[in-house]
Amino acid sequence: MKRDKLQKNLINRLKTLKGHIGGIEKMIEEDKDCIDILIQISAIKSSIDKVGRAILEDHAHECVISSIKEEEEVEETVKEAIETILRFAK
Repeated sequence: MKRDKLQKNLINRLKTLKGHIGGIEKMIEEDKDCIDILIQISAIKSSIDKVGRAILEDHAHECVISSIKEEEEVEETVKEAIETILRFAK
């Protein structure tokens, strides 16, 4: 159930981001002030990072939990989760 809620939340955020990107296109077409455009771009970058972090958190949590439940190599799973986090953080 939590996963359905997360998925719906992420889809809504991405739809909102699409709208903001369209807004930036319009701002550029209307030759709006560069500072205003850059502020909107900054907001989009922050939003997309939040989407990525939510996906990453869910992925890491699910991988570790499933490896514990299935009695797999937990240490290797945690290592892979950390590597994924570090790649995303760059």
